[in-house]
Amino acid sequence: MAGTGPQGRAERRNAGELESEVLAALWAADRALTPAEIQADLGGDLAYNTVHTILKRLYDKGLVLRDADGRRGAYRPAKNAAELTAEAMHEALDRGPDPIAALQQFVTGLSPEEERALRDLLGGGER
Repeated sequence: MAGTGPQGRAERRNAGELESEVLAALWAADRALTPAEIQADLGGDLAYNTVHTILKRLYDKGLVLRDADGRRGAYRPAKNAAELTAEAMHEALDRGPDPIAALQQFVTGLSPEEERALRDLLGGGER
């Protein structure tokens, strides 16, 4: 949510932050949501038009789907949070000159729990 700056004015959130908040609201729901429902979920401090614009951007990026046969103008996520995160990780690895070095750096920063989960996923977990 937006906070207040040093002069007491509302701080503007960037588009990426707003998109993340809208996606989080959609992931938390068990059905497609209208822009008005998303606006209410986010605390109502965003204008309806802002929420609608963010949904259009997410739709154009293929991150949300619009319900055509359900309620008019309802949106749902095209991918769950884990799928989207994994896709972003793959894209980040593809951008770098040395994906193996990037993976090594990533793995050294894992928590013990994350490291155990990764070992289990790769079939090398302790039994």
